[in-house]
Amino acid sequence: MALISIVFVVLMIVGMPVAFATGIAGFVFFLTTQGMPLSIGVQKIASMSQSFPLLAVPFFVLAGHLMNESGITGRLLKVALISVGWMSGGLAQVAIVLSTLMGGVSGSAVADAAMEARILGPTMIAKGYGKGFAAAAIAVGSLITATIPPSIGLILYGFVGDVSIGRLFLAGVIPGVLMMLVLMLTTYLIAKKRGYVVADSKKPTFKALLAACWDAKWALLFPVALVLAIRGGLFTPSEVGSAAVVYALVIGFLAHRELTFEKVWRCFGQATSDVGLIMLIILMSGMVGYATIYLQVPQQLAGWMLAGITDPNMIVLVILLFLLVAGLALDSTVMVLLLTPIFVPIITQIGMDPVHFGILMMSIVTLGGMTWPSGSAMFAVCSLMNVSIEEYSLESIPFIAAVVALIAVLLFFPGLVLWLPHLAFGN
Repeated sequence: MALISIVFVVLMIVGMPVAFATGIAGFVFFLTTQGMPLSIGVQKIASMSQSFPLLAVPFFVLAGHLMNESGITGRLLKVALISVGWMSGGLAQVAIVLSTLMGGVSGSAVADAAMEARILGPTMIAKGYGKGFAAAAIAVGSLITATIPPSIGLILYGFVGDVSIGRLFLAGVIPGVLMMLVLMLTTYLIAKKRGYVVADSKKPTFKALLAACWDAKWALLFPVALVLAIRGGLFTPSEVGSAAVVYALVIGFLAHRELTFEKVWRCFGQATSDVGLIMLIILMSGMVGYATIYLQVPQQLAGWMLAGITDPNMIVLVILLFLLVAGLALDSTVMVLLLTPIFVPIITQIGMDPVHFGILMMSIVTLGGMTWPSGSAMFAVCSLMNVSIEEYSLESIPFIAAVVALIAVLLFFPGLVLWLPHLAFGN
């Protein structure tokens, strides 16, 4: 396993795409292991695509693009502006609330961060917000999409770890809302100190807020309908992805009447690119996953951790710290695909609910996308807003610290994560 890790790290350092670095590292295992036929490696690549639950990924990616083109983004932005735009740091508060609302539509932190950087970034800077602060609020705020259903990361975690995707979706709701509140509080304190206030701080009327919510009702109802459809047994998590595509088409063409065949074609092109990238990583991870099981890495790592630490919470804390460090260098999709088969058996052995761990893991690994040196959301926002990485990194520290503190609270108070899934599905 050490040779696989070294090959992977070296290839990543020289700039090779993640999917190919993963594939070559896995191929090295089959070349260097005596009596291991290369044909098994090819079979493992093919077998990774033969999964019904995995169908949810391309459908939800396509649904997200369709909803963004159907006028939903503008309506959700209006809801966010009316509800929190009057607070100190109003536009930064809007960015965080919009991330929460968009989490129920896009399911992708990077897509959400890039969209907000285009829409809100220039306005925030023009209104006198610090460039680094504006970029940090947008990028770290997009982390909320990692837990709000339908999170693509939670689907992949459930697929690889054999964990109920329906339970994961419900488990992410309360942590997502708490993350929104914690980031809003952080934004408020910084904005108050620096004087980032709005010209018109008049609170909105209930009528105005209700009107904005009614205008965005189809977007606001989507995550609720999603969870109810899974809980009611109407669709499996895989099937509900295709239903989401139909929902987006109906809303775009009939309700909002902003979707055109040209926009649909553009959505298919964007979704094909996104799905191709994700699926290539998934397929190439098949060989590394097989090597991990063959070399009994989970058992060895579990033995080491369980022998050195007796407190289950401390074991999980060590795992989360490892994920936090690894997330600085690796893409979240890669980490979920490669590390879930290793850590889920460990946390199951110590008696932790894998649904609880999944929410913590997804929050941690997605956080890596907002940090130096390889954060995809960070680079997207900084490039679009012309912000230096140094300035962004400094301004993001309070936001990241707030998120890490919340994850620690969720670790020691599992009821915050598991209450909704237990309520809906039973213990």
